[in-house]
Amino acid sequence: MSQCGKKVLLNAFNMNCVGHIHHGMWTHPQDQSTDFTSLKYWLELARTLERGLFDGLFIADILGVYDVYQQGIGLTAKESIQLPVNDPLMLVSAMASVTEHLGFGLTANLSYEAPYPFARRFSTLDHLTNGRVGWNIVTGYLDSAARAVGQTALLSHDRRYDQADEFLDVSYQLWEGSWEDDAIVADRQRRIYADPEKIHPVHHHGEFYQVDGYHLSSPSPQRTPLLFQAGSSARGIEFAARHAECTFVSGSTLQGTREQVNKLRQAAQEAGRKPDDLKVFMGVSVIVAATEREAREKEQEYLRYASPEAGIAHFSSSTGMDLSQFELDEPIQSGPTRAIESVSKAYSGWTRRRLLEQHAMGGRYSLIVGSPSQVADELLKWVDECGIDGFNLTRILNPQSYIDFIDLVVPELQQRGRYKTEYESGTLRKKLFNHDRLPSRHPASRFRRPAGVIK
Repeated sequence: MSQCGKKVLLNAFNMNCVGHIHHGMWTHPQDQSTDFTSLKYWLELARTLERGLFDGLFIADILGVYDVYQQGIGLTAKESIQLPVNDPLMLVSAMASVTEHLGFGLTANLSYEAPYPFARRFSTLDHLTNGRVGWNIVTGYLDSAARAVGQTALLSHDRRYDQADEFLDVSYQLWEGSWEDDAIVADRQRRIYADPEKIHPVHHHGEFYQVDGYHLSSPSPQRTPLLFQAGSSARGIEFAARHAECTFVSGSTLQGTREQVNKLRQAAQEAGRKPDDLKVFMGVSVIVAATEREAREKEQEYLRYASPEAGIAHFSSSTGMDLSQFELDEPIQSGPTRAIESVSKAYSGWTRRRLLEQHAMGGRYSLIVGSPSQVADELLKWVDECGIDGFNLTRILNPQSYIDFIDLVVPELQQRGRYKTEYESGTLRKKLFNHDRLPSRHPASRFRRPAGVIK
């Protein structure tokens, strides 16, 4: 057994909805995802994840509906393919109140937000959680969302990233530059709560945004929330290299994942940052039991409830193509898309039959099945051979998938010295990077007042 190497980071990957990644599993009698509108459901999940020393609960989100497959929402509604889906930010204050260390990675689509009120929402959550909030930066890929907010069509892929660059610059000005660190005086005798000389207006006049005003929140523990991002196209990697602290890869092969990780770290270095300024997480699904035989039996049971077709319906919107129009063995030819460019290119030439086989468990994430030692071996292989830092662990059954992992895999990883046995103190960024604020080599630092410079 390996007794050395970096410790594995771990997020629970979830969504404020019924069907997230593994579609159809809501029909399993042990699955509790249909209780997602209950606060008790989320509080119990948060307590469970903190018991397992998870670094964070990463909550995905989507604006718009999956209406590409069969050109409607028929299957989407029947199988609850991320519909209905509720706002992830609303969950955090409650979950933070019953935990002390668990971080929260929150997906928010900047394409339909205004930076000024958006920055306040994240500053508020950062205050209320004592610095345990991260933002997963997405630009959206559904035409249905663009139409729903009154736009005629989604912006092109690269133009969405142009807009995102400017959104981040405005947000940095609000989070990092509007208030000085010592602006709050709170002097009752002199009747001065905040020093007006240390609160500065933001004047931004760009292509996408016009902002003239003061940030409404005083500096929160992290100021800027921990920054997550998942783009793997050329433009997405460029964006991640400039802004992201944590990024995601979809691992299908060891070699391909290793190349993707190296590409991300090299891009960060070329952007003036350090390669290890990026923590790389891989999406993974795990079915574990006391023995391999029991795990395989559990897998066969789960397969009876999964919906491969619902997985394909989800995938159709990722590619922007109605995959129902292809015959089972007809090669799928991708073309220009406004959806997820890297996904569309990666699966060009596949057949619908092959996709259905890949989506046997209702989703296309890498699946590890086995005993605790076998699962640990496989996870550590990805970490040690590909250079990733950790995993976004999906739920097949909610919350049973997390409970199984915590009870069986976490002790195995701890025994090998590859997983923490207690939390470090401090903010989410401090736990992952050993500093509370963004370092001076991050582009946000140029908007910072001199007193706030961090090396």
